[in-house]
Amino acid sequence: MIHQPAARPLSILLTCLTFGGPVLAQAQGKVSASPQQLERVVLTASGTEQRVFETPFAVSVVDAAELQGAGPMLNLSEALARVPGLVVNLRHNYAQDLQLSSRGFGARASFGVRGLRLYTDGIPASGPDGQGQVSHFDLAGAQRIEVLRGPFSALYGNSSGGAILLHSAAPTERRIALDVDAGSAGLQQGRLSLALPLEGGFSLRAQLSRFDIDGFRPHSSASRELANLRLGWEGAQDRVLLVLNSLDQPALDPLGLTRAQWQADPEQTASIALPQRQPGEPDRFNTRKLTRQQQVGASWRHRFEAAVAGPLAESQLSVYRGERAVTQWQSIPVATQANERQPGGVIDFDRSYQGLDGRLLWRWRLADERQARLVTGLSLDQSREERRGFENFSGPPATRLLGVTGRLRRDEVNRVESRDAYAQAELELAPEWVASAGLRGGVLRFRAEDRYIVGANPDDSGSLRFAYRNPVAALQWRPSETLNLYASLGRGFEAPGLAELAYRPDGQPGFNSVLQPQTSQQWELGAKWRWAPLRLSLDAALFQADSANEIGVASNSGGRATFRNVGRTRRQGLELELGLSPAPGWRAQVSASWLDARYRDSFAICAGVPCTTPTLLVPAGNRIAGTLARSAYAELGWTPRPALELALEVRGQGRMPVNDVNADFAAGFGLAALRARWRHELGAAGRLEVLARVDNLADRRVVGSVIVNEGNGRFFEPAPGRNWLLGLRWSRGW
Repeated sequence: MIHQPAARPLSILLTCLTFGGPVLAQAQGKVSASPQQLERVVLTASGTEQRVFETPFAVSVVDAAELQGAGPMLNLSEALARVPGLVVNLRHNYAQDLQLSSRGFGARASFGVRGLRLYTDGIPASGPDGQGQVSHFDLAGAQRIEVLRGPFSALYGNSSGGAILLHSAAPTERRIALDVDAGSAGLQQGRLSLALPLEGGFSLRAQLSRFDIDGFRPHSSASRELANLRLGWEGAQDRVLLVLNSLDQPALDPLGLTRAQWQADPEQTASIALPQRQPGEPDRFNTRKLTRQQQVGASWRHRFEAAVAGPLAESQLSVYRGERAVTQWQSIPVATQANERQPGGVIDFDRSYQGLDGRLLWRWRLADERQARLVTGLSLDQSREERRGFENFSGPPATRLLGVTGRLRRDEVNRVESRDAYAQAELELAPEWVASAGLRGGVLRFRAEDRYIVGANPDDSGSLRFAYRNPVAALQWRPSETLNLYASLGRGFEAPGLAELAYRPDGQPGFNSVLQPQTSQQWELGAKWRWAPLRLSLDAALFQADSANEIGVASNSGGRATFRNVGRTRRQGLELELGLSPAPGWRAQVSASWLDARYRDSFAICAGVPCTTPTLLVPAGNRIAGTLARSAYAELGWTPRPALELALEVRGQGRMPVNDVNADFAAGFGLAALRARWRHELGAAGRLEVLARVDNLADRRVVGSVIVNEGNGRFFEPAPGRNWLLGLRWSRGW
C-alpha cells in the first residue's frame, strides 16, 4: 500500500474556524442565556463543586451527550480528542492501553497510564505507585468526565500532568435500555442497562456489556465483558454511593511495525507475534494478554447544620478495594532468556489494592460579604502484588513450543503504600480578587520480597522510601462576571511505578533501586471569557513545567521496557478551547494545542536489553518521545429539528517523535469524520436512538500511536482506514 502524505492540521483547523467550529452548547439553547446558565460545573481538587469559569486552572468537561455521540463508548480516545493539551490515542490493540499523556507527562508509558491521576466517582483508578488503568471506565453510564491540567493537579498526589475524573449519572427515571453496536473490523457490542429510582431516596443503576472485535490487522482480536453497579442513597443531609465493577478482557497482541513494514503494508502484523510456527519458519510467540479486575468502592458525604457545627460545613469519606490479575505472553527471544538471571517472557501477576480518603470542608462568611473556604484531608492507599515470570517456551529445541507458559523464572511479592495529608484554602480578597493555596505531602514505601533464589539468582529483596511536599498557589482577577484572569504555580512529584521498578537496565533481576522520583516546577497563566449573545466560551492557558530527574526509557525491546533518570526537561505551550452557537440550531467547538517538550540535558540510552553500557546519545534539545508539538480538533454540528443532529468532526496533529534520539517520526495527519444522531419516540414501546458514524472519510493510512523507544524499531501502530459504526439504543420507561 502507498503511504499518503500528511495533511496540514492547521489548514484544516482554519477551514473549520471559517464555519464556526464544533459542538458545545445544547441544541435548543437560547442565545439570551446568562453566563451562569452557559457554564458547566466541575468537582474541583478541593472536593467542592465550582463553575469551570471560576477555577484557577485549566479544566475541560466532556458531558454525556458528547460521550454518546463520539462512538461505541468503549475507549476514552473517542471523546477526549476534543480536550486541548491531551494526547489520547487508541492503539487499536486491546492488549495494550491507550497512549495517554497530558502536556507531555505520561508520554513515556508503553503500557498503563502514567503522569495522570484517574478517578471514577471519587474511587482511584491509579494505584499508590501512580500507574493507572482505564479499561474498566463505564463511559455509557457517565454523567461527565473532567480533565484537569496544570499545577493544581498536584493536589491529587503522585502525578505531574493532570487528573481525569469520571462521574456516573444518578438515575432520574425508571428505564430499561438495550444497546447494540456494529462496525468495521468485526466490531460487535451489546449492552443491557437498568436505571431505577427507588423509594426512600435510594437509586440503582446496573449495566452489563459484551464487546468483540476481530481487528483490522491479523492477530488483533479482543473481547471485553464489563459489569457495573451503582447504588445510591440521598437524604436531607447525607449522600451515600456504592460502586462495583468487574472486567474480563482477553486480547491478542499484534505488536508494532517497523518503518519498512509500515510502508509496505500498514495492515500487516509482525510474524513474531503470530501463533505457533510451522517447521522451518522463524520463531512465533502468539503474543497476547489476559486481564481481569474486580473493584468495589463506597463514599459517604454529610452536610452539617451551621447552628450545630459552626464553620464545619461538610465531611466526606471514601473507601475502596479491588483485585487485578494480568497474564501477558511477550515476544522475548529464546536466546535472550538463556541468561538465568532473566525473568522470562511471560508476565503474570495478581494485585490486590485498597484505600481510603477522608476530608472536611469549612466555610466562613467574612466582612463585606466575602467568603473563605478550607478543605483538609487524609488518604491511605495500599497494594500487594504477587509477580511471577515464566519462560515463554517449553520443551527441547527440536519439538519446542513457543508462546506458552514454561519454567518459573521470577517469584516475588511487591508492596506499595502511600500516606498523604492535604489542605486547600480559598479566600475572597475583594469582590474581584480570589486567592487559592494548597499543600499535599506524603510518603511512599515500596517493599520487595524475593521468593526465587535459585542458582545464580541472588536474593533481590529490598525496600524504597520516597517523601514529597507539593505546594500550589493561585490568584484570580474577575473584572466582570464574564472574564476571569488567573495565575497559578506549583510543584509536582511523580514517583517511579512498579512497572518502572520491575526491571533493571543491566538485565539483572530485582528492583530498579537506583531510579529516583521526578519533580517539576510549574506555572500557568490563563484567561476564561464568556459572552452570552453567541453562547461563546473561550478558555486559554499558557504554561511551563521544568522537571528534574525526569524518568525516561532506558531501553525497550521485546515488549520489555526499563527506565532511568535522564536529567532535566522543559515543557511549555499554549492551549485554546472555544465553544459557541453562532445561530439557532448550529453549535461549534474548537480546541488547539502547542507544546514544546524537550530534554535540557544530554544522556545516553541502551539499544536493547540487557544493557550494561548505554551507547546511544540523546543530545540536549531533543524532543521527548511520544509528545505532540501541534494538535487541533474542530466540530461543527447542526440540529435541524430536536430529534436529529448532524455533525462534521476534524482532528489534526503534527509529527510525533518515536524515540528520544529523534531518529524517526510518525507523520502528522488530518482526519475527518461524519456523524448523525436520530431519536424517535415509539409511544408505549419506548424510544429508539440511532447513531451512525463514518471515521477517516478520506480513507487515509496514518500512524495512530507509537511505542516509544521500542528497541526493535517496531515503533508504529497503524490506525484503520475508513471505518463505520452503527449503534441502536432502545430504552423504555415504566
